[in-house]
Amino acid sequence: MMLVGAFISHYRRHPFQLAALALMIVLATMLWAGVTVLTDQARNSLFQSEEAVAPRVHVVRTDGQPVGVAEFAALRMDGLCVAPWLEVQRPAPEGRVIGIDPLAMGCFGEATPGGKSGELDGTPFLDISEAKRLSREGYDSRLYLLAPNENAELPQGYALREFSLGPSTGELADSFLLNLDALSLLVLLITGLLVRSVHRLGIAQRQASFDLLYRFGVQRGRVRRLLALELVVLTSVCVLPGLWLGTQLAGVLGSGLGQALDSLFDVTLYAGSAEALPWQAAGVMVLLVLAVCLVDWLVPQRWRGALSSSRARLAAVLVVLAGLVVVALAPELARVFAGTALVFVGVGWLTPGVLAFLAQRLSDRASLDGAGPLTRWRHRELAVMFRQLALPVVALQFAMATVLAVQALVTTFESTFDDWLAQRLEAEFYLEVPPGADASLAADRLRRLEGIGPWHRVSRGEAGIVSESGGGDKTLPVDLFALAPISDLVAAWTLLASVDQPWQKLEQGGVMVNEQLARRRQLEPGDVLEVLVRDTVISVDVVAIYADYGRPAGEILMAGSALPEGFVARFESFSVNPGELAMAEIREQLAEVWNVTDVTVRDNASIRALASRVFGQTFLLTRAISLLTLVLAAAALLIMSWVFFTTRVWYFRLLGIWGLPAKAIRSQLRRLSVILTVAVTLAALPLGIWLTWVLVARINPLAFGWSLPMALYPGFWLELGLVAVVTGLVVAHLMRRQLVHRASGQQVKI
Repeated sequence: MMLVGAFISHYRRHPFQLAALALMIVLATMLWAGVTVLTDQARNSLFQSEEAVAPRVHVVRTDGQPVGVAEFAALRMDGLCVAPWLEVQRPAPEGRVIGIDPLAMGCFGEATPGGKSGELDGTPFLDISEAKRLSREGYDSRLYLLAPNENAELPQGYALREFSLGPSTGELADSFLLNLDALSLLVLLITGLLVRSVHRLGIAQRQASFDLLYRFGVQRGRVRRLLALELVVLTSVCVLPGLWLGTQLAGVLGSGLGQALDSLFDVTLYAGSAEALPWQAAGVMVLLVLAVCLVDWLVPQRWRGALSSSRARLAAVLVVLAGLVVVALAPELARVFAGTALVFVGVGWLTPGVLAFLAQRLSDRASLDGAGPLTRWRHRELAVMFRQLALPVVALQFAMATVLAVQALVTTFESTFDDWLAQRLEAEFYLEVPPGADASLAADRLRRLEGIGPWHRVSRGEAGIVSESGGGDKTLPVDLFALAPISDLVAAWTLLASVDQPWQKLEQGGVMVNEQLARRRQLEPGDVLEVLVRDTVISVDVVAIYADYGRPAGEILMAGSALPEGFVARFESFSVNPGELAMAEIREQLAEVWNVTDVTVRDNASIRALASRVFGQTFLLTRAISLLTLVLAAAALLIMSWVFFTTRVWYFRLLGIWGLPAKAIRSQLRRLSVILTVAVTLAALPLGIWLTWVLVARINPLAFGWSLPMALYPGFWLELGLVAVVTGLVVAHLMRRQLVHRASGQQVKI
């Protein structure tokens, strides 16, 4: 008990150290819990987003008549699994909503939209009774009868058709979540560094007390066990408020921010409930604190002393170079992650020493240039701070780099997603060809319509790429995408690589391939492909490579006129700009040609708005994660700097004793703290840029077969610089309160 009392007595003498360590554990737990909750919300958000635009199978009547409640009742009474899906198109800003009946979807089992429960909560989904009420208010509506893909054979007069509210986005969502997982691991690393930095500073300040205990005969092993017990108790006490604060903060950043954005910009977040504490995050945090704080017991003392030697710095450089080579050349994802970890380890190892070396060189140069003693002192003091605050400096560097990568990634995903949607939904309207209808008759009618704008016919089917060894039986299955005619609607597509005049050469018999197929077969514009369509092998030139996000399949794009006779399309539609005509008139013309009473027409602008709206919420949640990481890392540096400055109060007071005015001392403090935080921000820039490149140019191609464009946003760098300056000024302000000199019973504030 006396030994326990000795441990407690230290904190009675130095309560600020206990408060700093407890506060850092609370903040670290808050950071990790907040990231965990926000990541889960982002996953739920993406799930809702995918469900809103995912392709579905529905039952149609082969006579072209629309289905209704009578057909639903008849099919269910026949024992078939179908469920109503009512779309109601409202004008902006409300937009399209979808009414569903979870009870009717119970027969879908694993294939149920929204999972086994069939619950899709939040925009754009609502109960079908509410959607029906909206349709009675005069809004355009359409009823679909959803069916599982493996549905039993339908009665005569019915057929299955596919439909969706937008292009497939599953792989795009998976890519985003994979990058989010990688960044979450970095957040965990930053969290560990922050806790370790405060703990090691406290251990250094308590070393004299430990030495005294050793002299009194207390064994080192017993002291270590008590230190471990101290950490377990302290972490257990601090984790609970950290979890609660993390969930509350996630709720504010998710729900609160979402409500504000919804009011200002009509953007809705699917922010899940933050009532349940993420207990798994608590377990991770307890293990993390023990691991990062007690890892020194596993490292021999001679090894720790060697970490700062010139040989160790050379080893760190070699680690960084090895990581860079592995990331650049790795053929699989696991090695890319391993190489990235090596780079972070090496950079974290080198950064404090490099910054201290540069500060020392500045001091030496200032001496040669005849600068004043305060300038030389400031640079030397800065070098000392970089060495003493190594861990929080590295933690802030990693946090800044992570925030840079998150911001670039989110902005790139958002712009890429918008551009991709704009390309795929360039036409104003989209018309489905009814089952059994002849699309050629509709194409002939559209050609004869005067005043109509650009349009093209879309045919989708299957094809195969004949292998180099030859033989029609050795083919790589691909999706076939054919356009006729090649209209102005596709002329503005962004192509990754192409020959001259690619669209003209496509119409002359060439093909375009998506990025997935190009990477898989190492294709470039100008290569020759043997394409098997139906039973005919066609030799074609590759004229371009285009981006095709959101799906893994290889795809070829060719002109409809180049399709061999006998080709049977799996699905056909028309993309139309009505021009001088009204869309209702075009709809009537095609209904007359196909001899049906109803033609499915979709407004592509509303489809694009829906897809952008439901995916935009996920980007907002990710920005909230980056904001949380940056704010808490800056707070950690502030705490560490304050603790460190406090240990050197006597040193700064000497400046006053030597005759330096109080105003000049405060100025030196401001310069020191601001230079420290700004230098760390500058050191984070190259790491953040490199991490962005890894995410978009290495992880995505290996995981999904396509890459994202690399974009940098220097304006955001300036924002980070402003955060660094503000953090430094706050540290200087806090230190001003610590610089108190007591003399002759008087208190003189500097």
